[in-house]
Amino acid sequence: MTETDPSSRPPALIVAGPTASGKSALAAALAERLSGSVINADSMQIYRDLPILTAQPDVAARARVPHRLYGVLDAADRCSAGRWRGLALEEMARARAGGRLPLLCGGTGLYLKALTEGIAQLPPVAAELRLAAAERLAAIGPAGLHAELSARDPRTAAKLHPRDAQRLQRAWEVLEATGRGLSDWQAASNATGPAPWRFVWLVLLPPRDDLVASCDARFRTMVEAGALDEVRRLLARGLDPRLPAMKALGVAQLGDHLAGKITLDEAVAAAQQATRRYAKRQRTWLRTQVLRHIENICVMETKFSERLMPEIFSKIDELLLTI
Repeated sequence: MTETDPSSRPPALIVAGPTASGKSALAAALAERLSGSVINADSMQIYRDLPILTAQPDVAARARVPHRLYGVLDAADRCSAGRWRGLALEEMARARAGGRLPLLCGGTGLYLKALTEGIAQLPPVAAELRLAAAERLAAIGPAGLHAELSARDPRTAAKLHPRDAQRLQRAWEVLEATGRGLSDWQAASNATGPAPWRFVWLVLLPPRDDLVASCDARFRTMVEAGALDEVRRLLARGLDPRLPAMKALGVAQLGDHLAGKITLDEAVAAAQQATRRYAKRQRTWLRTQVLRHIENICVMETKFSERLMPEIFSKIDELLLTI
């Protein structure tokens, strides 16, 4: 594999889509047909503490085909896009060495972008500045921090959603530490380029109403399957609430119920709403960052189901042969 000879790069398949679109089931089905290994590209499924709440593949799916990077980190650990990229590249190389096709499956846009486009080199930020940024976020909320960021670094703020607390805090940290906006740093430096693979994308984009119904039904099923107990055990550990795993969809809402602040039905409704909003942001990212700029892509505007397999397999076979 060389940067100067793209045709020598091996193929890898990315199965992407918003939450509850059925991409995990599709990835497993494709891995069976194509002798592949499914590699997690979801920032929450990498943690072992919430297998139900983060909808990790079940035992049956993992028995059918290899699944990698699911539940490999503890909730007390932090996983960044850069760290995940390194882990994913190791698993991709391992799959290829074993004669298997790597299938990256997930909806975390930052992870997929880090793999396919590279990661900018950012400056270190002192612990006290990170703490100050967290305190500022807590004091004025994501929308307030977004407004302040817009006044000082409009270029970065324009790229961030006003409710994206984690990325807003990161942008504020860098600005406070260096006096330069995050976008400036990203434009000036590119420490790691695109991974030396030829990527084929399969994107599921169900209609909005179908996705809303799937999100709502799936969260209710998660609660019935034991998600509440998962959150109870996680919160009992007394971990830093700023850790990535603590921000998984449903943790805050079910935690409020466990604390006696709201009923279970209210917690479920609030978590369903948060999930729908997240799915909407994922759809937007896929349409603006993937569909408009990337070749070798197959888009299915539906939720995955068994009846679609022949059509999907035909399109993927054609794309793989083309590249």
